[in-house]
Amino acid sequence: MLSASTMMSLLVFLAAGTLAFAAMVGIRAREAVRRRAAGVRIDDEAVGARRSLRYSGLRAAQKLVDYTAKHYSSVENKDVKVLRQRLTRAGIYEQRAPAIFFLSRAAFALAFGFGAFFALPMLGVHGKAAFWVFLALCSLAGYLAPSFYLDRLIAKRRSEHESGFPDFMDLLVVCADAGLSMEASLGRVASELGDSYPSLAANIHMANLEIRAGRTMTDALEHLADRLGLEEARAFATLITQSDELGSSIGDALRVYSDDMRHKRLSRAEEKAYALPAKLTVPMIVCIFPTLFVVILLPVIVRLATHNW
Repeated sequence: MLSASTMMSLLVFLAAGTLAFAAMVGIRAREAVRRRAAGVRIDDEAVGARRSLRYSGLRAAQKLVDYTAKHYSSVENKDVKVLRQRLTRAGIYEQRAPAIFFLSRAAFALAFGFGAFFALPMLGVHGKAAFWVFLALCSLAGYLAPSFYLDRLIAKRRSEHESGFPDFMDLLVVCADAGLSMEASLGRVASELGDSYPSLAANIHMANLEIRAGRTMTDALEHLADRLGLEEARAFATLITQSDELGSSIGDALRVYSDDMRHKRLSRAEEKAYALPAKLTVPMIVCIFPTLFVVILLPVIVRLATHNW
C-alpha cells in the first residue's frame, strides 16, 4: 500500500494538472470568442462603411467618371484629339484623363461661382449688374483654371525637354561611336538621363518599348516627337528616317545634328542674357526710382513745408 505522503503528493499533482488544463481550455475558448467577435466587428464596420455617405459619394463620383470616360473614349473629334495630345505632353497618360479634365472644368466653374455668390456681398458688391458680371467672370475663371494649369505643366516639361535634348543627342553620338544599335542606344541614354531629365528619359524609354513591341523606328520616333512637342525632336525623327532610307552613316548625321543642338542651346542662353536688361526695366522703374525720388526730393519738400530756407 501507498504511504500517506505519496498519496498526498499524487492528489496534489492531479489537482494542479486539472487546474492547469481547465485554465488552458478557458484561455483557448476566450481567444476563439475574441477572434469571432473581431471578425463580426470588421464585417459590421465594412457594412457600415458601405452604407456611409462618404462611401456613397465616392461610388457616385467613380460612376460619373467612368460614364464620362466611356463617352469621350468613343468621341474622336478634333478637340478631343488635341486635348489628349496636350495631356500627353503634360505627362498625364491616364485613359480617363479627358473625362476628368472636363469634369474638373465643370466642378471648378461651379465652385468659383458659388464662392463668388457668397463672397461678393461681403466685399461690398451690391449692384445687380455688377454682381452678375463678377459672378460670371469668377465662373469663367474656374472653367479656365484647369486649362491654365495644364498649359503650365506643358511649359514646364517643354523647358526640361529643350534643356535635355542636346545632352540626349551627345549621348546618342557616344553610343553610336561605341557601335551600339539605335534601340540599345535609346535604352542606354534613357537610363543615363533618368536623374537629370526624368520626363525626357521616360519618353525615350517609352519609344524604346514601342520599338521592342514591333513598331518601326520611324513611327516610334514620330510618336516621341509628338509627346515631347519639340521641333528638334521631329527633325531628329526625319533625320534618322532619311539616313536609313539613303543608306548614309547615322553616326555622322547624329554628330552634325548634335553640334547644331549645342549651338541652339547656346543661342537660347545668349538670348535670355540679352533680354535681361529689358526685363529689369520695369522692376527698376517700380521699385528703385521712387525710392531715389523720395531720397532726393524729401529734403526740399521739408524745407518748403517748414519755410526753412
